Amino acid sequence: MAAHHGKEPGFSTHAIHTGQDIDQVYGAVVPPLHFSTTYAPDGIGNLRNGYDYGRAGNPTRTALQQQLAAAEGGAHAFSFSSGLAAEDAVIRGLMRPGQRIVMGNDAYGGSYRLISRIHGDWGIANTPLDLNDHERVAAELEAEDATLLWVETPSNPLMTVVDIAALAEIAHANGALLLVDNTFATPYLQQPLALGADVVVHSTTKYIGGHSDVVGGAVVLSDDDLAQKVAFQQFAVGAVSGPLDAYLTTRGLKTLGVRMDRHASNAAAVAEFLAGHSAVERVLYPGLSDHPGHELAKKQMRNFGGMVSMQLKGGEPAARKVAEATQWFILAESLGGVESLMNYPHEMTHASVRGTELAVPENLLRLSVGIEDVEDLIEDLDQALAGL
Repeated sequence: MAAHHGKEPGFSTHAIHTGQDIDQVYGAVVPPLHFSTTYAPDGIGNLRNGYDYGRAGNPTRTALQQQLAAAEGGAHAFSFSSGLAAEDAVIRGLMRPGQRIVMGNDAYGGSYRLISRIHGDWGIANTPLDLNDHERVAAELEAEDATLLWVETPSNPLMTVVDIAALAEIAHANGALLLVDNTFATPYLQQPLALGADVVVHSTTKYIGGHSDVVGGAVVLSDDDLAQKVAFQQFAVGAVSGPLDAYLTTRGLKTLGVRMDRHASNAAAVAEFLAGHSAVERVLYPGLSDHPGHELAKKQMRNFGGMVSMQLKGGEPAARKVAEATQWFILAESLGGVESLMNYPHEMTHASVRGTELAVPENLLRLSVGIEDVEDLIEDLDQALAGL
């Protein structure tokens, strides 16, 4: 990006311009998409701008990584083929057999499956607990083997909010690193590195991509030594994002700010409607004043996000019926796209943690509130709930 004058640019200015230099040959405002798998050097050992092979580097991926780093306020970013590939690179790069991850007891099921069933077999242990119990967190991190504190806030799908700055202090006082999965909040609404986190991970499939058409993941950090370890995993293991995936993710990130404003305002209206409905037992949304993490979310987030979970008084049968009765809320996995999605975590995204401490209530539905006209979304939920 061209040098800027005066104060540091704002979020959306960075998202639109960083890593997006005008093409020097034709003057294209949108950088070209580079599909080439290999690059000819200017003589043996003299690489052109550092590129030689597509796994090691690609100009389209480089542009995205610069954009992601700026969005999160970090010095380094790495783009991967999925969110789980990004998390896997962090674990492989920063941990060793015999060490342990302390994590929230309501973490995303896919993350827990990766940690417990893949890395568990290779000697990485884990301890799930309530991350709002700071004394318990500190006690666990005092042990020499506990080297990484793994945080999601808001969590998926219970929307638990935890104090990033406080947990960073606890982790660092005990010689551990703090990782924050910032997928739900996005870098527009929350910047964990500024609050003391060491590593931020994303499923860019979700809000950053934003259009349900590209799978990807990212790792963002500022420490040079940690970044080198993640960079080596990206290069040596090779779970990189392809050029078209990187291009689509870049395009999505440019509009993240305006989309999140609409996601958040729609979600707030949906949450208020559900909170007043007789069929709803409980609404989980940090923007509601009775949410236990409401004040903390106000402090560490710009807004409350686009995810809303609800528990129904009619239990599992009611949840299943509503999930299959909506028109605009599409029954599907994933989240963060422009369209609204309805998910039944107990059998869909979180089936892998059934029977564990991380199990999701059977009467819970997770709503990814899109950017449609909010009146239509509320009417859709109203008719679905009326069928109970």
